[in-house]
Parts: sequence; structure tokens; C-alpha cells
Amino acid sequence: MTSIRTTLAGCMPLLVTVAASAMVAGGPLSAQSPTLTAPGLGALTMATSAHSDSAQRAFLRGVLLLHLFEYDRAEAAFRAAEAAEPGFVMAYWGEAMTHTHPVWDQQDVAAGRAALARLATTPAARAARAPTPRERAYLAAVEILYGKGPKARRDTLYSRAMGRLARAYPGDDQAHLFYALSLLGLSQGVRVVPTYLRAAAIAESALAREPHNPGAAHYLIHAVDDPEHAARGLAAARALLAEATDAGHGEHMSSHIFMALGLWDDVVAANEIAIRVVDEQAAAAGRPPAVCGHYPSWLEYGYLEQGRMGRARAVLRGCYERALAAAKDPGSTDPDNSVVGSYTMMRARYLVDVGGTGDEAEAWRVDPGPGPFAALTDAFVRGLEAARSGNEAALHAARADYDSLAEELAARAAAAGRPDPAAAEFGKRTRTLGLELRGLERRAAGDDDGAVADLERAAATEDSMAFAFGPPFVDQPAHELLGEVLLARGESSRAAAEFRRALRHAPRRTRSLLGLARASVAAGDTAAAARTYRELAAIWHAADAGLPGLEEARSGGTANGPGSHG
Repeated sequence: MTSIRTTLAGCMPLLVTVAASAMVAGGPLSAQSPTLTAPGLGALTMATSAHSDSAQRAFLRGVLLLHLFEYDRAEAAFRAAEAAEPGFVMAYWGEAMTHTHPVWDQQDVAAGRAALARLATTPAARAARAPTPRERAYLAAVEILYGKGPKARRDTLYSRAMGRLARAYPGDDQAHLFYALSLLGLSQGVRVVPTYLRAAAIAESALAREPHNPGAAHYLIHAVDDPEHAARGLAAARALLAEATDAGHGEHMSSHIFMALGLWDDVVAANEIAIRVVDEQAAAAGRPPAVCGHYPSWLEYGYLEQGRMGRARAVLRGCYERALAAAKDPGSTDPDNSVVGSYTMMRARYLVDVGGTGDEAEAWRVDPGPGPFAALTDAFVRGLEAARSGNEAALHAARADYDSLAEELAARAAAAGRPDPAAAEFGKRTRTLGLELRGLERRAAGDDDGAVADLERAAATEDSMAFAFGPPFVDQPAHELLGEVLLARGESSRAAAEFRRALRHAPRRTRSLLGLARASVAAGDTAAAARTYRELAAIWHAADAGLPGLEEARSGGTANGPGSHG
């Protein structure tokens, strides 16, 4: 059923008004600085050289969508602006900008160049068509972005150009916001905290002036969506959730802050809304609903943390059915953005958090294909399941498969011949999970000291990684697993310390909270145990009745029983 909010947003007109002149060095941006208010997308002000109202309106809508990473819809809006006014330079700039996705480290150079070529065939000819120095500066920046040289170099030079543009026109909030976005893109997909905080400050400043601008809230969220800084983006997250009701990505983005703070009810609500929005748009376009991918993955994880295992299992089941069909297509095994890759990750998170053995999802395995990325996750989960069930032969086989895939991945990285920050972080994840499997294998063989040593090395490797937003990038967080092993050995104080370290990486993660509560009981720290059980019971306020550990949490530990939560 179509949501009321989306229906209303689709029926309400775009409102273009004349804002107060935006002052810049040397004078106002324009005698008339138009503001677009688009229900469900937000509002922004940006002066341009457009002569027609229809071209200006379409352009501003495109910028709103660009700020929300709704790239296909943004491209359509910019093309509409071009059709309304073929000589409108900024419309072609906007279309080119839809082909670069800085936070995701993605860029379609050919498509970006093609968009610019439709304005004129050379950079000089395009610059000659720009009627103002400011618009020539925007064009010059995007020319750098799609110019010659490696992507990292072009990203750096583009960011510098956007910085100059923002300084030259301090009243142009969109210039400042695109500069902030360019800073986020400098890391090539891996968080660099000082640079991210520079972007955060720029976005916060713009948000104070344009409180309904989705780019300001969006880029602030991206800049601070880690546990240490996420509280700084909480107001922006709630604002974007209320504002961007016609943009699935905007609705989902609020959950980046909610997840970093362990606000599981909010994580679930945001991703339920995001999926509803994209499913309504998909239905209108004749496409199937979203059952795999980014938003369902986050929704599944939110349900797991809420203790609503039935809901999590239903989300996983929907993706499983889609993945079974996709696995028959050889082209569907792309490592990250495929149905099969998405399902493999979702199943891993489910089985890690459900714990124990006997869940029906254990049988829902889909061949991850020949590539090492999804196959590594699959091999790790097989090893974890074998360790939990006491099947040493299966554990050894899974670890052998994992090690072989890890060697293949390392060989690929070496063959690339150039530094790749994202690949380096994936390599650290690979080493962390490999050490975990080795530790579990040693423990199964009775070598507890060796197991602990391996898990300590795994934790140190995980600690060396840049923070990756979202559900744990290391599927079984290393400090959490080390805490569980130490607790089983009777080293309760050390175990409690490891669970606390795990919770710094993933606040209010329930498996770590339950481990901390049990370790606190065993260490005789009744006050800490009581606090932790209360927090866990509050998180699980809507949990499934039979959830392992639920009665233990509600009773403050007096209903503790074996096997609960793994």
C-alpha cells in the first residue's frame, strides 16, 4: 500500500521562491537567489544563470536529489533542465556530477565526460559558454574531476578547486557542501577522521543557515557516523528522517547515526521506511522489491539487536529466495554489490548473532561463487558453525578453504601494484577473521593458551582498522569472541574488559552486553551486572518470547541458563 507521506509528497507542487540575496566577496550572488522547496526532498537556495523558471526549477530539484545520492533521479532532473534551456551551463555540470559518488569511491569517467561533451566538445569551449565567473569555477572543478590522471589525484585536485570556489563565494552554501563532500571522497572509501571532521564543520555551518537543506544534514551524518562522534549528528539524523521522505537513501542515512549509538528501534524504523520508499518507487517503475542489499542488511541487523529473531529470519529468507535464483546466473556473483554477495553477508550476520546450532538458516547456504570476497565470508561462517557444534573436521576444512582464499586475495592485491586503501582494510578484515578461525581450531584441539594468543592478535588487527560504519565489518567482533573464550576459561575480569572494548566499537551490541553481564556476575561485580542486564532488557523490550537470554536479562541474571545467546 502506498504510504500517505509519499503520496502527498508526489502531489504537492515544487515551490520556487526568491530568497534574500546571498552575499559573497564583492557583492551578492544574484539579485534573485531562488529557493526550491520540494516536499519529501527538502529545500535549498542556489543562484544560477538560468533564464527560464522551468530550467531553474528542474536544476534545483536535481541538486536536491544529488545531495541525497538519488543519482538516477538527479540525472533525469538535470536533463529536464537542459531540455528546457539547452544553453544552461549548470545543468550539464549537474548531470556530470551524478556520475561521481565520492563516499562510495565510485566514478564513471566516461559518462561524466559524455555529459560535459553535450555542452561543448572541449573544456575551453565549455568555459566560454559560462556567463559568470562563478559558473566557470564550477565547470573548471568538474573538468578536473573527469580529466587525466589516476582517480585519487583527480579527487585531490578537484577538492582543492572546490575549496577555492567556496572561499571565493562564501555565500554559496552549495559550493561549501560540495566541498565538504569532496573532502569525504579524499579517503578513497576509508575513513580519515581529521578530514571527516573538517567536512563535518562545513556541513554544520551550512545546516545552521539552511536547516532544510538535505545535503547539509546528509554530509554531516557521513562525517560523524562513528561511535566517538555520532552524537554530534543525532539532531541532523532526526531532521533528515523527517525531511527526506521521498528519498530512500536519505531515510536510510539517519540510521548511520542511530547504529553508531546503538539506538536499535530507530535503526529498524529508518530502514523499514527506506525500504518502503524504494519499493513504492520500484513498483511504479515495474521493478521487483528490495529484498537484498544495503537497506535489508541493516534492517536484518537491527531486528537481531532488538531480539526479534523471527523478523530477522524473514528478511533473510526473502533474500535467500532471491539469491537462489541469482546464483544460477554466472554474472550475479560480483563480490560486493550482487544479490549473492549481499545474501552471504546477511546470512553471516544472522548466524553469528543467533549463536548455537540448530537454526533453520544454517541450511540456507547459497554457493558464493568463485571470487574470494563473498567466499571468504562463507568459509568463515562454516568454520564458526563447526566450532560451535564441535565438528573439528569441518572446522579444519573451513579454515583450509579460508586460508586458500585469503592467499588468492593477497596475490590479487600484490598484482595490483598500487596502494588501495579499501583493499588494505579488507585485507585486515581477512587477517582478523583468519586469526579467529585459527584460535577456534586451537581451542577445539585443547590449546586454550594458543587460542587466546590468536584471538588477542585478531583483536589487535581489528583495532588497527579504520572505523567502518554499519553492522560489524568483522562479522564476529574479535574482542567479543575473545571475551567469550576468556569467560568460558573462568577469566571473568579479563573477559569483562574485552566485552567493554567490543562495546566501544559497537555500542549497545546485545551479544557483547550479555557477555559483559555474565562476566560481571562471575567477577562478583553485581552493580555492573545489574546495570548491564537492565540495559539489555530495555533493548529487548519487544524481543521474541523465546529469545535465549531474555529471561536472564529481565531477571537480572537469576534466570541464567546454559546455551543462552550462544
